[in-house]
Amino acid sequence: MKAEEKRVLGLELPTDPRWVELVGSNIEDILTDHAYCEQKAASTCISIIIKHPEYPEIVEKLSPIVTEEWGHFRMVIKELNKRGLKLGLARKDEYVNELMKIMRKGVSRQENLLDKLLINAMIEARSCERFRLLSQNISDESLRPFYYDLMIAEAGHYRLFIDLAETIVDKEIAQKRWKEIITEEAKIVSGLNVKGDRIH
Repeated sequence: MKAEEKRVLGLELPTDPRWVELVGSNIEDILTDHAYCEQKAASTCISIIIKHPEYPEIVEKLSPIVTEEWGHFRMVIKELNKRGLKLGLARKDEYVNELMKIMRKGVSRQENLLDKLLINAMIEARSCERFRLLSQNISDESLRPFYYDLMIAEAGHYRLFIDLAETIVDKEIAQKRWKEIITEEAKIVSGLNVKGDRIH
């Protein structure tokens, strides 16, 4: 991982290089998994808005992201259709499931929201890193500009979630919790098997 990328995204552990190699023989599976990732991202934003309407900045900033993420879902479906491939069944996302275990229990609504925002920032950061790898190395070269554009979008989403976290609590508190999540995420990534049919 480049030093600049590590600084910007905050990731401690780079993606195993074998992942991109495995993706090349699993285009249908990776696009299917990607489509569901975009669908879940839209659903998550809707859920946060519904559960935390007392924060007008959450409603204002996340509402457009719902539309954007659903647009990404449609873009992935289009890529499947172009290749005569079908959207398969959704699979369990071990990465996200493990990240959700980082959520603190028995905390205030504000702290619960902070964890939600930062965990989503983490997902977007990891997705951004992996989309960069795909934009440079995926064997289906026609997908490289597709993933480059999505890399840029994910970087913006990552930054938005961080900014929102620093809006609802003191910046130092948000950054302290962010560092804890970064450390836990690296442990999660190191403990998962490398699968070329999953985005995460």
